[in-house]
Amino acid sequence: MEDWVRKRVEAERRRRKEPLEVKTLNNNHYLYYSTTRWDKKEKKVRKVSRYIGRLTPDGVVQGTSKVRSIHEYGNAKLLMDLSGSITGPLERSFYRRWKDILACSIVKTIEPLPLKLIKSRWEMLHLSEEFDASLSPNTLSTMLREIGADYAAQKRFFDKLMMKSRTLAFDLSQVFSHSENLRYAEKGYNKDHSYLKQVNLMMFFSIDRQLPVMLKPLHGSVRDIKALKSVVSDLDVKGSVFVLDRGFASNKIQKLFEEREISFILPLKRNFKSINYDARLGDCFVYLKRGIRWTKYKTGHGFIYLFEDVKMKAEEETTFIQLIKERKRRKSQYTTASRKFGKIAIASNLDKPGEKIYNMLKDREYIEAAFDALKNDLENDKTYLGDDDALRGYFFISFLSLYLHYCTLRLIRRKGLTGKMSAKEVLLELSKVYQITINGKKSLCAIPAKVEELIKLLGIDINPKNLGS
Repeated sequence: MEDWVRKRVEAERRRRKEPLEVKTLNNNHYLYYSTTRWDKKEKKVRKVSRYIGRLTPDGVVQGTSKVRSIHEYGNAKLLMDLSGSITGPLERSFYRRWKDILACSIVKTIEPLPLKLIKSRWEMLHLSEEFDASLSPNTLSTMLREIGADYAAQKRFFDKLMMKSRTLAFDLSQVFSHSENLRYAEKGYNKDHSYLKQVNLMMFFSIDRQLPVMLKPLHGSVRDIKALKSVVSDLDVKGSVFVLDRGFASNKIQKLFEEREISFILPLKRNFKSINYDARLGDCFVYLKRGIRWTKYKTGHGFIYLFEDVKMKAEEETTFIQLIKERKRRKSQYTTASRKFGKIAIASNLDKPGEKIYNMLKDREYIEAAFDALKNDLENDKTYLGDDDALRGYFFISFLSLYLHYCTLRLIRRKGLTGKMSAKEVLLELSKVYQITINGKKSLCAIPAKVEELIKLLGIDINPKNLGS
């Protein structure tokens, strides 16, 4: 520390009678009020910091543009409370950066923004007064590269989340890239049949916890089966149940799972040779008011479960007859085709009742909804990053915001409010709960009646008595 800086700080401490510290950035010196307080809930000491101004040899240039005495409270408090399950693993994996990472993720959950606007949005939240996080654009760019370069730390974090999950849905999706120098961006297969440069995203979703537990970018040309083989070899998932898409169906995949002692539920394409469409369907159950008939029989890698959706069978039969009328199909094809109408075949090495296997397959829809939320609700549908490390870091932050988004959705589901409100709506309404600070004393502004009702429905603890002074 330069001599004049040290003398100026000592003079300010005597004058203000406050604990102060200096932070240096780009050869500029910034003065902060800095102390600690005991967090009763977390049972540990937290740092409390407040920006004062820039230090110069002539004195302190007050940071008037950064003075704020009213902050959004409800939305940030909810997300901070919901982040309790990941703060420990995050701190252990990224002990230098975890506060910056969590702060950035909270902002992106509340409002998807480009990096250059994260800091301004963060300063509108009450957490910015209690949580020491550096979110300037330059700091964030450096942070993303550090996160992306430390794959081992990301793996430790994801392994911790996956340890608590027994049933995992796995799938791939794509985001398109307009970056010229991004090596991850390659032309490859996608469901939209767009021959553009893309980055593949591999996700694991915990069906039993209803939360995403892993997200990893892959090169755009990597196909589904190759990605699955690499991840099965890389992760400790022994004893887990993988629920897959029919695109992964192959005897090699079934053998791989068998060797790794991993259970699987794998829907098969209708032309799979091991499916016996003439098998007698002796059992039945009802799924979402649809009659389902089923049977199972042994194969080399476990069982084939054969289901017939009665309503789907009638719909497919009607469609085929219409195609005959339009001369797009021949009558002679009807007998062969009708054997498959309404039929769904699933390969599995689990010996379970058919209804349980069918329900587990249908629960796989959660991962498709998660990809939709990642791309649309959180606006991660494309990337302009031109650096591979930054890309890996960016999607780690994207994963955390998706995780917090799903924690909010899970709270909504548990309170029986699904269909009545979305995660976005909850956070928007809670943003109307403000914290004000006057003469160092904090309190909440009057809460709108609609928001008070929402707080009661969700069972959120927002108590002015808990606010520090």
